[in-house]
Amino acid sequence: MRTRAGPSRTRPRIIFKHRTRHMAMDTTLEEAGGIPDIFTSSPPVRDALETESSMLQDETIDECLPFLTGEGHDYFNAHGVPHLYRDRHVKFLHKQLGTLPSMFMSADPSRPWIFYWCLAGLSLLGHDVESYRSRLVETVRPMQNETGGFGGGFGQTSHLATTYATVLSLCLVGGDEAYEVVDRRAMWRWLCSLKQPDGGFQMAIGGEEDVRGAYCAAVIISLLNIPLSLSPDSPACAAGHAGLFSGLGEWVRRCQTYEGGVSAKPGVEAHGAYAFCALGCLSILDPPHQAVPRYLDVPRLVSWLSARQYAPEGGFSGRTNKLVDGCYSHWVGGCWPLLEASLRGPERPAAETADHLSMQADNSLFSRNGLIRYILCCGQDMSKRGGMRDKPSKYSDAYHTCYVLSGLSSAQHKWNLARAGADETAMGGEVWTVSTYDKGEQIFDEQDRVRPTHPVYAIPQENADDCQNYFASKPGF
Repeated sequence: MRTRAGPSRTRPRIIFKHRTRHMAMDTTLEEAGGIPDIFTSSPPVRDALETESSMLQDETIDECLPFLTGEGHDYFNAHGVPHLYRDRHVKFLHKQLGTLPSMFMSADPSRPWIFYWCLAGLSLLGHDVESYRSRLVETVRPMQNETGGFGGGFGQTSHLATTYATVLSLCLVGGDEAYEVVDRRAMWRWLCSLKQPDGGFQMAIGGEEDVRGAYCAAVIISLLNIPLSLSPDSPACAAGHAGLFSGLGEWVRRCQTYEGGVSAKPGVEAHGAYAFCALGCLSILDPPHQAVPRYLDVPRLVSWLSARQYAPEGGFSGRTNKLVDGCYSHWVGGCWPLLEASLRGPERPAAETADHLSMQADNSLFSRNGLIRYILCCGQDMSKRGGMRDKPSKYSDAYHTCYVLSGLSSAQHKWNLARAGADETAMGGEVWTVSTYDKGEQIFDEQDRVRPTHPVYAIPQENADDCQNYFASKPGF
């Protein structure tokens, strides 16, 4: 984990003035030996050039350190980690699915995202969301256009982002009633119209083409068992493409930057969320141990992603020289299961990974415990409001609640590709298995574990499997 430049100054030790289950009154967490030194003090090395970015980084360290050493928490375990305030977060997400105040009118085109963020967050927290099925079906049905895809609301243009969020939401509530909302024939024709001559996908007809489109389209096609053949009127046909996935991996390859990260489109800045989209897309095209090294320079990508994790915070930033943000617990943290699968391959032990990319003792390419510490210490809104947040100075919201919890899930669970698909023409043939890490390496209390979320689809594995199995029984339209 890279140590960020920070101010060289003396910091007073933070003393707890209350008694907890594990710690005696007036005992510092440092004295208890529960927190590694890297999380309790400013970085020892500081660049002599002071900039606006470096000053913001100093401020972020200042606001995070007290929480990392116990401030604001009424409980912390022997590792200095507080509980997950599960009930408060569940209540917060239920409230976001209710009637929202007028200030949310500007977010109307993002309603499918609000559905997904809240339903996914509730699922991660172990809450059954099937009770929302009828309401969701009634709400999203009018958002589907006759020409295919879902808009953000009734009468709004279909967009891959809102279609992706809607499809995942329908998967989360599950059941025939939810699945049958989707007009798959219209969806196929719409996806064909978005497929571009260079192999990528536009987000909407006439809209931007970026790696989000590659990922969203791949997820939709895979979950709904959309036929891969292109319609004759697709813009990609004239360029010689025969299928929806034709040339897609090559297009994603062009998005890797000189830093090693992945950009929205060729020639722009690398961003953590786009790295996840690229890895997720490639892991659908083929098993990750085949597709990822075929299209991406994996060592350079690992180097760039590793540099996104900061000390003393423990969380991830999304870009070079930017601040830690809780949402990248998923966008960057969620890259690691896919990268680890790409290095190990199916049923290969971690010891067989490349020597120059050897993993930590817990078979991880990043500090899992550092991320877990940031999430539970700094990422929770500890007021009655509940929810998860970017950092201590920010308010909680549905977006951060979903992706911070998703990142927590990725850090708490170990995913392995148990078997690669035998039929290269069939999607969803890979078998993923999930397990937990050795208890001796676990810094959180077991009651604070969240549910596993599929490393590619970002919903529970059983929901993704159920949707794929349902549509696999419907090969035609």
